[in-house]
Amino acid sequence: MTIELTLPTMTCGHCVRTVTATVQQVDADAKLQIDLPTHKVQIESSQPEAAFKAALAEEGYAAA
Repeated sequence: MTIELTLPTMTCGHCVRTVTATVQQVDADAKLQIDLPTHKVQIESSQPEAAFKAALAEEGYAAA
């Protein structure tokens, strides 16, 4: 399943690394595409969207 999230607080390379690490903690096999200028993240995973949203929110990247 493809999950699309907008993370308004993701604004730099450090943010991208943190978001990537957080997604991989939820699902190590997840495929991730990040578009930093638009703050969009696409995640290909069998895990539920809520799991990613909760983990990202804990790191300070709440989905809009």
